[in-house]
Amino acid sequence: MNDINWGLIGPLLALQLLLAVIGLISLAKAEQVRGPRWMWVLFLVFGNLLGSIAYFTLGRRDL
Repeated sequence: MNDINWGLIGPLLALQLLLAVIGLISLAKAEQVRGPRWMWVLFLVFGNLLGSIAYFTLGRRDL
């Protein structure tokens, strides 16, 4: 249990946090999104990497 390889997990956690923050900023600035905003907030906060990827590929209308 104490043998967690932080060299692999650390960059993934940093990438997840970065994408979530950028996604939330993008969501706040977007005039229109597909679906309700509260749903995308939940996806970005609780969806890990897949939630951020889903928002950037499916949620944004103004590409």
